[in-house]
Amino acid sequence: QVQLVESEGGLVQAGGSLRLSCAASGRTFSSYRMGWFRRAPGKEREFVAAFIRGLGTTYYADSVKGRFTISRDNAKNTVYLEMGSLKPEDTAVYYCAAGNSGAIAAFSSYDYWGQGTQVTVSS
Repeated sequence: QVQLVESEGGLVQAGGSLRLSCAASGRTFSSYRMGWFRRAPGKEREFVAAFIRGLGTTYYADSVKGRFTISRDNAKNTVYLEMGSLKPEDTAVYYCAAGNSGAIAAFSSYDYWGQGTQVTVSS
C-alpha cells in the first residue's frame, strides 16, 4: 500500500509558476512509476507527466511539454511537478499517482492516487 499526499496548490496569474509536491509513504517509493494527472472542470482526467523508475526517463503531455518538469527525490519519497508559463487552461485539480505497469499515460495503469490539489490560473 502506498499513501500519496499532494502539497497545497494555489492561485497564480497567467505566466507565473508553481511547484507541486507529492509525498509518498508505505511501500518502496523508488520501485514505482510516478505520474501527475489533472482534471479540469467539465473535462475528463488527463495525463500530465510521468517519471519512469530506474531509468530517469520523463514523459509529458504535449500540452505541458517545455513548461512543466517532473522530478523525484527517492531519499525524500517525494515527486515534484514544476509548472511554469502557466495558462488559464492549466486550471484543474492535480493528482499524483503511483503505478508499476501498463501504458504510461493511462490512469488505469496507476494503483495509488493522492487526494488532489486545486491549481487555478487567472488571466
